[in-house]
Amino acid sequence: MGRVGTAAVRDGGAALPRGFWAAVRVWLEKPQVANRRLCGAAIEAEGTVPLREGGEASPALSALQGGENGAEQEGPAAAADLGRLWGELRGQLPAGPRCLPAPLTPWGGPGCPPELRAVLRTLLPRGRPGGPPVPPTKELAVQDVYNGTVTFLPLEEDSEGKYQIKKCNIYQIQLMHIKDEEWSVSVVALFPEDWFSDGIAYPKLAWLGNELLSKLAKWSVEQKPSEFKSTLSLISVAKYSKVYQDLKEKYKEMVKVWPEVTDPEKFVYEDVAIATYLLILWEEERKEKGLAKKQSFVDLGCGNGLLVHILNNEGHSGRGIDVRRRKIWDMYGAETHLEESTVMPGDSHLFPDTDWLIGNHSDELTPWIPVIAARSSYSCRYFVLPCCFFDFHGKYSRRQSKKTQYREYLDFVAQVGFVCGFHVEEDCLRIPSTKRVCLIGKNRTYPPAECALIDKQITQYINDRQTCAVITCDRRVGFNHKDHSGAVCEQIGSELPENETDTVGTVWMPGFQPREKVVKVRNCASLPRDFVDDVVLNVANLLLNATPQKSCSSMCCGNTNTWNQGESLSLKEVAEHLNKETLKRLKNEYGGLQTLLKNNHQVFEVLDGRVHIRDWRKEKSSRKTKPEVKRRLSAEAFKTRLCWFFINHPDGCSLPSESCPYAHGTEELRQSQIIKKKKHIQ
Repeated sequence: MGRVGTAAVRDGGAALPRGFWAAVRVWLEKPQVANRRLCGAAIEAEGTVPLREGGEASPALSALQGGENGAEQEGPAAAADLGRLWGELRGQLPAGPRCLPAPLTPWGGPGCPPELRAVLRTLLPRGRPGGPPVPPTKELAVQDVYNGTVTFLPLEEDSEGKYQIKKCNIYQIQLMHIKDEEWSVSVVALFPEDWFSDGIAYPKLAWLGNELLSKLAKWSVEQKPSEFKSTLSLISVAKYSKVYQDLKEKYKEMVKVWPEVTDPEKFVYEDVAIATYLLILWEEERKEKGLAKKQSFVDLGCGNGLLVHILNNEGHSGRGIDVRRRKIWDMYGAETHLEESTVMPGDSHLFPDTDWLIGNHSDELTPWIPVIAARSSYSCRYFVLPCCFFDFHGKYSRRQSKKTQYREYLDFVAQVGFVCGFHVEEDCLRIPSTKRVCLIGKNRTYPPAECALIDKQITQYINDRQTCAVITCDRRVGFNHKDHSGAVCEQIGSELPENETDTVGTVWMPGFQPREKVVKVRNCASLPRDFVDDVVLNVANLLLNATPQKSCSSMCCGNTNTWNQGESLSLKEVAEHLNKETLKRLKNEYGGLQTLLKNNHQVFEVLDGRVHIRDWRKEKSSRKTKPEVKRRLSAEAFKTRLCWFFINHPDGCSLPSESCPYAHGTEELRQSQIIKKKKHIQ
């Protein structure tokens, strides 16, 4: 037996030993957060097992039911299987001086049943591009809580279908209390000299002793609970892994032909991941309800339409609606149904024949989607992935400072779903985005006969959310509970008086502002060139004249030169020296003065709210550490623009012509390679 590594842990907040077991739980359930070559783990079963041979598991022995970690078995049958498996494996454990330290006492302490806790899991590897699929690996983790150890037993299936322990890869994680606040976490391997690393489920021992150990030590004393649920908690991780790899391979060519200005890898693989989640969610729903036909959908605010394209291709009828057509829509073909239209929450935008409404980063429509689903039909469900924060009438205003803005907004959207009569479920997607929590409304909390009552409840809630300015408006115009109850009840056979159903075309909130069809560029990029040049020159002169005696010395072409770098001023100080008309114009742009200065990065550097004149001599060393893609782009843009310092700075450019990336005079200018490429593509 060999110690692979030990990490000292200081616990000043009484987190241990509970924190250690929380860290072990992370490694058991979400190994991918440490080992990036795994996509997750499926917990097949867990429960107590007898410590000694001949003992019986306690009645509490149970398996984790299917769902959060993809367990396929559930209930007493799985528990009994786990007990039998442990009975078969216990006899295979090595004995003698090289064996792992046996538990000295029952983990519950003296007088408690002699039991351990066992977790059977399947490690799910990530797919390798172009390579054959890697089979999953099973492990039995045995926890001795009393002695602070968890032992991982790798399992191999023989020709008879029985599991054997792969003894060369047995390892154990140990917690030891040294004194007072001092603890240690160690990783021990039973046969370190025989360790077999497959580079995926079982990395090298050095990785266990360094990377994994450092993470376990850190997690053990972290007492900050997560605000969100575990990733992919509502679907099978094993299914997700397989379907995602299949779809990623199927749609990978989209990255190469992406015509939008957005990052193709992020958007393609994010939509592939969302589609994977929905396909599995809907497949499990069909099994639960005994449905044969695949669900229909409408994606409100579908954007580039890729999610609609994938879902259509995978056999789900549906369409996407967005206020603005995208270039990529023309590439999908007639089988992908996309509409350029403005969605106004109201009677004209109900979808009574649709199974699911989707809101994927749907912005101002996000809080309305549960409402539209509730009023479309009693059977309509929804999936929303909130991103930007919008209320029913405009931007969302924070009300609870104790929560993060994101958590507060998610709670608001969930509350809308509850008010609309849905059982709202929350899950965390595996996508390359900081906003990856989705909310799902599948089932109703009320019987069909109560739809009119729920509709009045929805109307009252929306009224209460309005700002004071909206409340003073005439609330009789298109905003009475009578305007909506007929839309739902008609689907389930309820009857209402004629004056309560004659509401075709009513908009539920007259003040609602949909997204503009033409996106206004407001990042200072569309400001007149003369205006921008004037602001840049004024700010540069302000910085240069702030300390006229200040200079910076350097070796340039072998001679000692002084070059005035000027002073640094705060954004507020700079703004105070600009005229009112200039500030008023900048105020209409996102980011205002700061954005304009950052856009002109050749001249300025804005750090921690202070404006500096950029010294390009300091940029030379940082250029060497840039990624290859950025270095290539820099090379393509070399000498394609005039050097501002050569023309405007009293001391000229701080760099000689051959070192400066900008042209020292028009004779050095050359055509941009990027422009040439665009012309070639066209």
